[in-house]
Amino acid sequence: MSAETSGTLRRDAIGLREVLFQSITAMAPAAAVAASIPSGAAFAGGSLPLAVLIALVACLFTASCVAELARELPAAGSVATYAARGLHPAVGFLVGWGYVFVEMLVPPLLLLQLGFTTADTLHEEWSSYPAGLWWPWALAGAAVIAAAGLLGVRASARFGTVLGVFEILVLLVFAGLLVAKAGDANTVSVFTASHTADGYSGIGGVLAGSVYTVLAFAGFEAAAPLAEETRDPRRTMHRAVLGAALGIGLFYVVTTYAMTVYVGPERFSGFGASGASSWEGVARASFGLFWVLVFLAVVNSTIANANACANVATRTAFALARIRVLPRLLATLHPRHRSPVAGIAVQTVVAVGAVLGLGFAYDPVTAFLLLATVIVTVVVGVYIVVNLACAGYFLRGGRQSFKPVRHLLFPVLGITAFVPALLTAAGIPAFDFVTELSAPVSYAGPVVGCWMAAGVVVLVVLTRRHPERIAETARVHLDEAEAAGSPRDGAVSR
Repeated sequence: MSAETSGTLRRDAIGLREVLFQSITAMAPAAAVAASIPSGAAFAGGSLPLAVLIALVACLFTASCVAELARELPAAGSVATYAARGLHPAVGFLVGWGYVFVEMLVPPLLLLQLGFTTADTLHEEWSSYPAGLWWPWALAGAAVIAAAGLLGVRASARFGTVLGVFEILVLLVFAGLLVAKAGDANTVSVFTASHTADGYSGIGGVLAGSVYTVLAFAGFEAAAPLAEETRDPRRTMHRAVLGAALGIGLFYVVTTYAMTVYVGPERFSGFGASGASSWEGVARASFGLFWVLVFLAVVNSTIANANACANVATRTAFALARIRVLPRLLATLHPRHRSPVAGIAVQTVVAVGAVLGLGFAYDPVTAFLLLATVIVTVVVGVYIVVNLACAGYFLRGGRQSFKPVRHLLFPVLGITAFVPALLTAAGIPAFDFVTELSAPVSYAGPVVGCWMAAGVVVLVVLTRRHPERIAETARVHLDEAEAAGSPRDGAVSR
């Protein structure tokens, strides 16, 4: 059977559990706890749990906006559709253009982390294993993700669910052990500003730490592109986006609290992502072979995150390709599994090319940092636009649908929270705690600028030649399918 270049994704294929873990695994909870959140300790010190709590509240404002739009506009185009309906179709196109680009870069980012984390750990345990032999693990991960994607959204989402449950359970059990061992050292003072790092005293240090912690929440919106494959998408998407942001945010608070009281608030400013003063280092020193489970949870998290973001990239590309603002080939579906096979093939080629090209041109860690800077810069920018789109969409809807707190106050607060995060990710020294980026990581800005400039050129060409295609970025195909009473669960007429 040949693949199809028309038709719909598989209807009603997955439910709340799968889409909830789509967002959860896109946030990479274990990897964030072990590698991302500790970066805030250099500023917040032993008050890092308070910084994480502040970041949680800040991110819930944007998560609420995404959830509100996901309920109103269940579309595979997700953030592109939201921006098109809330602001302007041209803005929706540019958001989709940038979002597809960076989401296709997330799998190679995580595959690089999978490669160097596994290689370094094996070398540490068995010195005969070459520390530089990281790439076979990255390629193996790419093969697993491609296979899960080709088998369809059910296989991919359920695979992500299993991986997500494992990493969360491991870290929660470890957190429980840390709290128990801390004994009398358990204290609520870590939720005050009394333990910040030297040079960053008081609430200023906490806020600086929270800016770095905000970046660990990226991915909560990843459920939205699966709307057309989800049962009762309006209700399910709303619950999944908010549930993931709140649930994993509380997970971050609990795990950060546990490690802070175990290490000691006054010593926590030196805590990091590697070495003796890290999650794996503490596990090795104090909990015997439990470090193996922590290591596996982090490795598991990289695969789960890559899998979830591959789903996001291919569904968003499919949505833009079917209205022909991206090449029509990307709308090709597998005749049985209804998976976007061409998009998955392109995603795999991009992943392998970026992993090997950047990994060997620099080194896997430097390549990881370069890709991470590109990705976070664009994703945080997308969050800011979506906050604006939420206000725009509901203000246009009239008084009956507009709720001032949810549709105006929350977007403003969401933008306020993410603007410092955007400046921090881009290395723009607007605050004294922001570090300027050095080469090659500093190339991220020009890379993003060139890609978005190319998007503007494409937008101008399409606006002149095919303006109807740009207008269709605001189209919600699922609403039309339901109104027409089209077949469900992939039983599309030929």
